[in-house]
Amino acid sequence: MQDQIKQARQLLERSGIIIPDQLPDDPIWQEVKLQAAKVGNIPGSKAEMAWFIDHTILKPEAKSADIEKLCAEARQYDFCSVCINPVWVPLAVQSLKGSRVKVCTVCGFPLGANARETKSHEASLAVEQGSDEVDMVINIGVLKSGDHKTVHQDIAAVVQAATGALVKVIIETCLLNDEEKILACLIAKSAGAHYVKTSTGFSTGGATAADIALMRLTVGPQMGVKASGGVRSLEEANRMILAGASRIGTSSGVKIVESMKLR
Repeated sequence: MQDQIKQARQLLERSGIIIPDQLPDDPIWQEVKLQAAKVGNIPGSKAEMAWFIDHTILKPEAKSADIEKLCAEARQYDFCSVCINPVWVPLAVQSLKGSRVKVCTVCGFPLGANARETKSHEASLAVEQGSDEVDMVINIGVLKSGDHKTVHQDIAAVVQAATGALVKVIIETCLLNDEEKILACLIAKSAGAHYVKTSTGFSTGGATAADIALMRLTVGPQMGVKASGGVRSLEEANRMILAGASRIGTSSGVKIVESMKLR
């Protein structure tokens, strides 16, 4: 697999897409690296597990009461963030005021097939409204067409538009082969994203330990890797963390953390 990663780097660099060996050291990156250093070890406490979790509700039918409940649970369990659709960012910001729980929203979700300008505006508005993190979807069809420069420009535009926020790049692993997964991760790293993320949860599959391991091997030990889609139990969460995930996106955060009481 190292040979495949090397070949992918060389292919991208011939196109002018340079993958950095050293990552920045600003406060956001410091937090990303600190969390990445925890992977490979099963969390030993509820508090440790909670800080891996993006407490998530992205269902289109979610009501304001559902968002308020999500935020209340995030406060109670001290989850790392809540992940919600863009329309709910102001409510989540208000509901979480005074806590350390971050507000995370999505961009170009769930298909990724938006114009670059659309994604950039969506990300910029989310940050302006108080979002701390933006999870964007790559343009999957463009990646599969081999237009790596356009994919890079798409991600870089969102990173720039979301200046001051943490950016995760959803590559939708279930729709990619291993070569495309490697290329997507390297492009995201080159474009300045802080995390790569497996899935939207709205396609044909979710996170697998094998994909997490491949993504971690590709981006290295310091960048963030997020497992999302189908992680519903403590066993599944631990499997992802052991494989290299530094964040878990799930709607089952309470169940996962409460399961630790029984062990």
